[in-house]
Amino acid sequence: MAAAGMFEALSGFAVRHLPRKQLLTLRDHYHRVRKQLFPLMRLLYGTFDVDDLRRHLEENVGNEYEILMVHTSVNHMLPMYTGTPIALMQMLIDFCGPQRTLAMPAFYLGDPQLDDVVESFRRNALFDVRRAPSQMGIVTELFRRSKGARQSLHPTHRIAALGPLAERLTQGHEFAATPCGSGTPFEFMARHETCILGIGKPFEVLSQVHHVEDLLGEEFPVPHSVSSVPVVLRDSERIERTYELRWRRFKWNRNMWKLREIMDGSKLREWDFHHVPLFAARARDVTEALVKAARDGITLYVEK
Repeated sequence: MAAAGMFEALSGFAVRHLPRKQLLTLRDHYHRVRKQLFPLMRLLYGTFDVDDLRRHLEENVGNEYEILMVHTSVNHMLPMYTGTPIALMQMLIDFCGPQRTLAMPAFYLGDPQLDDVVESFRRNALFDVRRAPSQMGIVTELFRRSKGARQSLHPTHRIAALGPLAERLTQGHEFAATPCGSGTPFEFMARHETCILGIGKPFEVLSQVHHVEDLLGEEFPVPHSVSSVPVVLRDSERIERTYELRWRRFKWNRNMWKLREIMDGSKLREWDFHHVPLFAARARDVTEALVKAARDGITLYVEK
């Protein structure tokens, strides 16, 4: 087994089987060891800045899309990446240009100390779209705060966007019955030419998979339970409305690496740049492949 594959297997096993406290301790230890190896990693893999990355994206991603949905992790780009999070964000905005729309997840999954979305909102029911931070990395937090960026009004699966389709992509999320199903930005992306790009993270973070889970609802062939909690949504104009958050918990474990078995390799692209993982896929392709598989009884979930 290759080193990357072994790391994926061990990481997946840890996420599925270790208690949260042990998992966080293991991750902290991993990051400490990795930081000690920074000089060796630079020697082995070289370094790059935003201009190098942009040229690489121009060659390997191109511009044949209306929306670019980006998942990023600056921590996992280090030490090879020599730029700043702000520089990365600005490069992505410039890379899209005025004709295309840049989008990023700006999810907020409650108080990290509680590790329970529903309980977190039971203790504090207010979601202020301006103040609730994105928990999807520093670049996403900088982006949602950037001038002109739009944010969908949803307490957990908020999307930030900038560009000609930003308003249409983000509007109405607060009226959707589920976080990622019909009437959400995820459906909008599946219906438009959307390239989903990961920089610094493997496709394990590909949130478009949740569109299928919510789209199929009770037809999705994995046992689950649903909890509800009222949330007060405060928009950018400080206008408040009540939203009933329905949170679905699956009784099986998700194994994202099964996506390689469900999607064709030409439609789920994975590669490295200076040992930094990247992936790319079309939102429509992800949704269509997972819907078809689910209707055949195949999902990303495995029984515990």
